[in-house]
Amino acid sequence: MTQSTETAPLRIAIAGLGTVGAGVIRLLGTNRDLIAARAGRSIEVVAVSARDRTVDRGVDLSGYAWEDDMTSLAGRSDVDVLVELVGGSDGPALAASRAALSGAKGLVTANKAMIAHHGLELAALAENAGVPLKFEAAVAGGIPVVKGLREGTSANALTKVYGILNGTCNYILSEMEETGADFAETLAAAQKLGYAEADPTFDIEGIDAAHKLAILAALGFGAKIDFEAVRTTGIVQVRAADIAQADALGFVIRLIAQADVEGEGKDARLLQRVRPCLVAKDHPLAPVDGPTNAVVAEGNFSGRLLFQGAGAGEGPTASAVVADLIDIARSEVGAPFSMPVAQLTALVPAEPGHRMERTYLRFTVNDRPGVLAEITAAMRDADVSIESLIQQGRANQGGDVLVAVVTHEGPEANVRRALELLDGSDSLTGEPLVLPILPN
Repeated sequence: MTQSTETAPLRIAIAGLGTVGAGVIRLLGTNRDLIAARAGRSIEVVAVSARDRTVDRGVDLSGYAWEDDMTSLAGRSDVDVLVELVGGSDGPALAASRAALSGAKGLVTANKAMIAHHGLELAALAENAGVPLKFEAAVAGGIPVVKGLREGTSANALTKVYGILNGTCNYILSEMEETGADFAETLAAAQKLGYAEADPTFDIEGIDAAHKLAILAALGFGAKIDFEAVRTTGIVQVRAADIAQADALGFVIRLIAQADVEGEGKDARLLQRVRPCLVAKDHPLAPVDGPTNAVVAEGNFSGRLLFQGAGAGEGPTASAVVADLIDIARSEVGAPFSMPVAQLTALVPAEPGHRMERTYLRFTVNDRPGVLAEITAAMRDADVSIESLIQQGRANQGGDVLVAVVTHEGPEANVRRALELLDGSDSLTGEPLVLPILPN
């Protein structure tokens, strides 16, 4: 007699046996009874795949079938769900994911790049096959923010979603606060400790956070994913002097990912951007330091909600993967992006020039008469009101100094115009740093 789906094990295959893949196996073994009780049935690994069979991953793989080809893994007849933990927006991860969904198998993935670039296609495949696609681990590690937006805020019209989505950048910025060291030195230390990759470009240029933001925006606003529309600025330009000046002004610097919709109906516009910001010390995101992530969602009935926790690592990410598997074991499917793909809206990107904000500007300039007058004249001609102007002292023997300007609230376009007026000036010896001040 065939077992019912409620009591038969959920059979999974794991593609990718790095830190997270091994963590999933370890978690499923350690909490086996608890997971089965909560899922209503056991979750069993039946097959695995990775690039190298010989690597010691600290877990026993002898009981699982091995497939060298991930697409073959996804097509096995004894597999109900593929867990994709390889990474990369395309290549083997995407091919295996397509194969799994096309073959009416569920898919759980931690791959934010793949979801940001191909999420709509994969969601459509899942809907057509009537199988689940889940990606809690793709955003903010162990924090249940995907589930929180998809289910917990489902009765709300969200006004904005924003937060700290990259642990590497947050670690670097908070270490710069703590030690007073500059960016390059702190990045090198983070790499030695394993908080930053050997090639940290995706992190420090804001691309990783942009992938995650595009996913959250789709979930939060019923929008089609539009990763290409995310305006992205990283943290490479931030100096120790900026950290110190922010502290003196009552702020910390954080890389903030923000998304919100302005207007309604045909006039609705979606703004998505990732950029370092000054955050007031009494803001809920200011105490978030180290590799921690945090997401704020503001709903018209729920008010402000804060999700905070470990944004990466074996345990938190494996926890998010297994939480998705438990949902699938309970037969909880649902639309991957809160509503069917056909109902998601292709929102036009917003132009933020009219938006009002205060701004911190830092200029590296020659220490000579007339420089401050030139900066203030550009601000005047662009209709930017200056709240404070601070000359931070001689930076080196070459005669360069740092000049920091904090503006009163005004249109973003005016600040942009002031910088255009100063572009090409012999007085400026480096590219200005522009840090918006995050409203409370």
